[in-house]
Amino acid sequence: MESKTNDHQLHVFFFPFMAQGHMRPTINLAKLFASKGSKATIITTPYFTSFVSKSIEKAKDFGAQIDILHIRVPTEEVGLPESVSSVHMTSTSDSQQKFFEACGKLGPQLDQILEQHRPDCLVANMFFPWAPDVAAKFGIPTLLFHGTSYFSLCATTSIFLHEPEKKVLSDSEPFFIPNFPDKIEITRHKLPEYLKQEEGGQFWKLFKSLREAEFKTYGILVNSFYELEPTYADYYPKLLGTKAWQVGPLFLYDQDSNPEEHDCLKWLDTKRPNSVIYVSFGSIASFDEEQLMEIATGLEASGQQFIWVVKKENKEEWLPQGFEERMEEKGLILQGWAPQIPILEHKAIGGFVTHCGWNSSLESICAGVPMVTWPVSAEQFYNEKLISEVLRVGIEVGAKKWKLMVGDFVKRDAIERAVSRVMEGDEGEEMRSRVKELADKARNAVVEGGSSVLDLNALFHDLRSAQIDNCSIST
Repeated sequence: MESKTNDHQLHVFFFPFMAQGHMRPTINLAKLFASKGSKATIITTPYFTSFVSKSIEKAKDFGAQIDILHIRVPTEEVGLPESVSSVHMTSTSDSQQKFFEACGKLGPQLDQILEQHRPDCLVANMFFPWAPDVAAKFGIPTLLFHGTSYFSLCATTSIFLHEPEKKVLSDSEPFFIPNFPDKIEITRHKLPEYLKQEEGGQFWKLFKSLREAEFKTYGILVNSFYELEPTYADYYPKLLGTKAWQVGPLFLYDQDSNPEEHDCLKWLDTKRPNSVIYVSFGSIASFDEEQLMEIATGLEASGQQFIWVVKKENKEEWLPQGFEERMEEKGLILQGWAPQIPILEHKAIGGFVTHCGWNSSLESICAGVPMVTWPVSAEQFYNEKLISEVLRVGIEVGAKKWKLMVGDFVKRDAIERAVSRVMEGDEGEEMRSRVKELADKARNAVVEGGSSVLDLNALFHDLRSAQIDNCSIST
């Protein structure tokens, strides 16, 4: 009986949050599990079906068993149009809060799916802290998947447990993160707004539920690698009293795909190594015309060549007069989408101005590119501290306030200084040398015998043991 169970194929369900930045690493994780012989099923909304299907197509051609199941976000129940199927479709703080509230109502649908299919494990996004309770009804272990660094997870948990922000007199008064391996100073301004709100708000309740779920889940999956942040990889499981496995950088497992063709890559081919700075703030952060004007002016004053990705249209409203003519050979403005990984991996790129989202931060580290850090919201101010103070592969631009979606205002001279420091002189070269060493370690982590592959193997061993235990109990 036991040997039969040992031969049984693991079936793992993956439940990503409805946002591109969460969807991509979860798909990569599902493909990784499938490559290890597991059957994988991704639960998502019809809106993301085409994206998911295209992302798994090649893996399925090579024999990976990956399926898709649909779920519907009940947005109309919270006053949002039915068409809002992704957090990117929310344009205000209020509508984003309502979207998270709607996601909190997905429990009954997940209950039906798990009852019908009975997978061996559920990998749920951190924004679904109620998912472990749903899965527990059927004896299904749940892994919470965090799309961020060990460092930021440790910082978030330490602040949740000790509430140091309540002991300072003002939002700008600095304090040290308590019981922390490194002396990291931060202010209340840089903490998420919901930590400063009265108890009971939607985001406050979500944050509290998430922290509580971490303590009772089967374990945590982290998109990082041990050599990047060993102190925090060791510290986090002790802090929680639960298991954690680092299985990243996830996108590195999927490097077989052909690079996207884009004219900007041909433009980069004409530039010297390390001579171009790449500027992009992810898919959610958005700046107003005044801030875009400051970025343009700061980039021009720095004298550096650049590729700048901007979501806003009507360039005449936010570009300095004659800017594009003056920058014709020196800079490239891309509106909308850009092939970020191929850009960062191009030899011409010497720096990256980033919002410090963890996907972007990892992609920059793995490409060996130092950063100008400009956090906006989420856990990005923690990631900035890891990049600039612990790893010392980035320069802070000087953003001082956590601001959902819009970003803190930074002046042109600060942008010019930070860009110049990363791109020029000994300081920039030293950062570039350090980050290239980390890039080598990242690639070693995801090959056979590497730290992330070993952790993944350990996780599979644990899941098979849990599967056998569950079978023994049921029989």
